[in-house]
Amino acid sequence: MRLFRLAVFALLAFSVLAYGCVEEWSQAVLEICLAWLLVLWAIRQYRRRSEQVVLSPLFVPLATLALLVFAQMAFHTTLSLYHTRVELQLLVAYLTLLLLLTQAFYRSRHLRGLVWFLMSLGFFVAIFGILQHLTFNGKLYWFRVMRYGGLPFGPYVNRNHFAGFAELLIPIALVPLVLGKVRRERLFLVALFALAPIVALLLSASRGGIISLAVQIVILFLLLLVRRVRSKNILVGGMVVLCAVLAVSWIGVHQVLQRFTGYQSLEVTEAKRAAMRRDTWAIFLDHPLIGTGLGTLQMVFPRYDSLYDGKIINHTHNDYLEALAETGVLGGLCCVWFLGVLLLDSLRGLAELGSSFGASLNLSGLVGCCGLLIHSLVDFNLHIPANALLFVVAAHLATVRLQPTPPGRTAGDSAARIEAKTLGGSRPTNGIIPEGGQSS
Repeated sequence: MRLFRLAVFALLAFSVLAYGCVEEWSQAVLEICLAWLLVLWAIRQYRRRSEQVVLSPLFVPLATLALLVFAQMAFHTTLSLYHTRVELQLLVAYLTLLLLLTQAFYRSRHLRGLVWFLMSLGFFVAIFGILQHLTFNGKLYWFRVMRYGGLPFGPYVNRNHFAGFAELLIPIALVPLVLGKVRRERLFLVALFALAPIVALLLSASRGGIISLAVQIVILFLLLLVRRVRSKNILVGGMVVLCAVLAVSWIGVHQVLQRFTGYQSLEVTEAKRAAMRRDTWAIFLDHPLIGTGLGTLQMVFPRYDSLYDGKIINHTHNDYLEALAETGVLGGLCCVWFLGVLLLDSLRGLAELGSSFGASLNLSGLVGCCGLLIHSLVDFNLHIPANALLFVVAAHLATVRLQPTPPGRTAGDSAARIEAKTLGGSRPTNGIIPEGGQSS
């Protein structure tokens, strides 16, 4: 499964770097590659019938939503078969990723590799975003002309979507720090991995992103109080956030403060956002049971637009209202089911696993998901494929349960057996301490 894990890493990086995977060509690459991975995994599973298929607790509610969208197409209740099919393909891609994650990342050594990859991805994309911000020439990657304009940051056309990316990955590095799960010699590196995305998010001047980050920190602090984490470890996390604020003050705090006092010409005004929410709610009231069809808001909205300004509305700046308008009460129930399983399973993991590495994974995934879900009240990050993929990864981390290495494995898995025996007192080479407090 090592090649599967490397392929997942490559696809996640590709989806982020390819402008958030919002263009047709990048979505086609993503869907085709995930389909091939699924086929190869199925062939491998057929040849190794002794291996058990593990399903995430999130798989069933997400699959139910996909079946509902398929029913919209099958019974022609959608107003656009094409747009609904495009969204269904993406939804199936997210399901495929969730299935592959549960098969390929379920033991501690696999998940530690995933954690290091996510921290590295967040760090390097954040550094790129900061450099592009300081040397911006009006083009993405300094050469790609934005035909329809934009307020970019990093590889994203919209800085609010970069903020969503950062919200998902900041807890991956920050939570191990405050839980004391990082070896002393790795402390500076992990702190740097947490610092860079926070600085980049603040420099992006995304109001929704900054507020969501603040709420994430509050949620993390409250959960740490419940877990009675040592104040020394919490102080390390606080110092990282303080250093990020100081760095932004040095680089340029004026732009961040200006964003909270006004808006730029390419942004949606507060009055327009409020009107969009009211109009999207009116669409839901007219199609309450099964909605207008996933992905059809752009086609339906002009008839309901109460504050027309000559611009095309392709997404309401509220993922929850848009889901209700496009999938109705039935789709809303699927979403509530998914979020309920996510919350309950992650909190159960925190209670049952105590101070283990698994609890650290559950907490980092939960805090990351909470950040994006809060931001989704005022934006549409879940309609950006790269962020939706990373949300699936964070949700997997929030609900994962580490599986012990089964007996009778081959010599190639001897390292895994040794690792399983020494989780409590060994000094792991990757710098993340799976059990107990900080290693000396």
